[in-house]
Amino acid sequence: MHRLRPLFLAAALSGCATAGTVGTAATPGGELPRTHRATPTTGAITPTDLMSRLYVFADDSMLGREATTRGNVMGTDYVAREMARMGLRPGGENGTFFQTVPIFIGTFDTTRTLRVDSATLAYGRDFLPFHTVNGGGRLPIGTGTRSLEGARVVYGGLLGSGNLVAPAQAEGKVIVFTVPMSQTTGRRDWRFPAFGPLTQYAGAAGFAVAALDVVPRATAGRLHGPQVHIKAENTLDTPTPLSLLVTPEAAQKLLGVSSLDGLTVGQEGRTIAGNVEFVDAPAPFPSRNVIGILPGSDPAVRGQYVAVGAHNDHVGLAPRVLDHDSVLAFNQVLRRQGVQDTVRVATPAEAVRIAALRDSLTRAHGGARPDSVNNGADDDGSGTVALLEIAEAFASASRAPRRSMLFVSHTGEEKGLWGSQWFTDHPTVPRDSIVAQLNMDMVGRGKPTDAMGRGPNNIQLIGMRRLSTQLGDLIDTVNAHRTPHMDLDLSFDANGHPLNRYCRSDHYMYARYGIPITYFSLGYHTDYHQVTDEPQYIDYDHMARVASFVHDIADAIANRDQRLVVDKPKPDPRGGCRQ
Repeated sequence: MHRLRPLFLAAALSGCATAGTVGTAATPGGELPRTHRATPTTGAITPTDLMSRLYVFADDSMLGREATTRGNVMGTDYVAREMARMGLRPGGENGTFFQTVPIFIGTFDTTRTLRVDSATLAYGRDFLPFHTVNGGGRLPIGTGTRSLEGARVVYGGLLGSGNLVAPAQAEGKVIVFTVPMSQTTGRRDWRFPAFGPLTQYAGAAGFAVAALDVVPRATAGRLHGPQVHIKAENTLDTPTPLSLLVTPEAAQKLLGVSSLDGLTVGQEGRTIAGNVEFVDAPAPFPSRNVIGILPGSDPAVRGQYVAVGAHNDHVGLAPRVLDHDSVLAFNQVLRRQGVQDTVRVATPAEAVRIAALRDSLTRAHGGARPDSVNNGADDDGSGTVALLEIAEAFASASRAPRRSMLFVSHTGEEKGLWGSQWFTDHPTVPRDSIVAQLNMDMVGRGKPTDAMGRGPNNIQLIGMRRLSTQLGDLIDTVNAHRTPHMDLDLSFDANGHPLNRYCRSDHYMYARYGIPITYFSLGYHTDYHQVTDEPQYIDYDHMARVASFVHDIADAIANRDQRLVVDKPKPDPRGGCRQ
């Protein structure tokens, strides 16, 4: 960490340096300049306004905006200042724009061990725990984790196979899962489908996934460190399962077998003695939602709200200094969707291409550039500045829409939907007064050369008819009156889609309470969760079209005679989510 500090300190002292320097021309390949002079924004939604905002919000000085860090405090300060400047009313706590989400740091007691017969499983060597298995609402929220003391072990099956142990058979037990082989690497794939298939096992004592030996060192290192989590309230009366990564050897001891091959789903193993324990302390910096309100013009429906949201956090600082152009070249040759893709070793031919591209980029950029800040320009700087543009457009209009507008900049989305979970559990306006929520996440990278780009009017929509047929019909009507129409991509909204994106961003925390939602995105790209997700790679014209589309949909909802009817089944707000 110390060797990173000089670079971070320089970024912090620079303030919004990139927003105060003139960039004169795009670099080869259509890339915009690294620097840009901000100009005052207007009431119109324009690429120029979006660019002025994003070069500030995704600057190195924001230190990657990770929740519970100073960078996120600076980012939320910026959003609040902008909301105040455009004349929104504070919608947070105690007359402010802020709602503080209670985040705690869980430190594991490393002296704890688990015992199976005469064998002892040690922290770090044999297992690593996750502090929480909530995963942003994908599992039920409980009062804490269950004790493993005296729990029987059962084999749950191969994740992703569709042949898993019945929930009733796993009740109160520790379920050991194995992971599949990757067709790309030929090794067991540690990127098992997270908590998606595990939501049915809320009654288990815990999960043990036999993948610790193939988890990347950086990922394992994060698990060794303090586990950051939201302090849940309004929880289930019973604790939730504990989640562990274990080595295959530890899994064998838990199951009492000499090999993991040939196991039968539901096969019982040993009984565990011992337990694991975390000690919680408050996070060093507050994590805050930023909430602004534009009162409606019609007294009859002013008490109803149309919510527009995006998340203000990102993933912070890289664990080490990287060469920016090397990362950019590597990703352009070997990755389409950033961290969504499994990293593999380049072939000799690919290595030559990467080196040539890196050298070309470095020459164009005027020399090598050390980089350690995950700027999050697209994820979700793009949604945040689009939110502010939409808010300013409404605030500067000659007349407000009939219903009130509720603009919520959520914290902690990257950590598991913390901010949206907390806001919808503890809303600052009556929950049943929110008639719809429109969520924007990654709306800046839609070029045909991007992984999911399909042209200048493309937009991916998820959830628009999952709760309200009328909301989907309204969006289609708004689009029909646009010139040109937006190209609606609904493919990611399919039930059972492997990316499970309906459950993976802030809109779901509203949907679980029966609030109609739509998720707007342009999808993944090579720079997703990389130090190369920076403002110079954003398509501002496309982002302006998306923001204008969301504005028009929000306006149409806010001016309807009747509120949207929920005509589809409502989820269990304390249950899990599976698309």
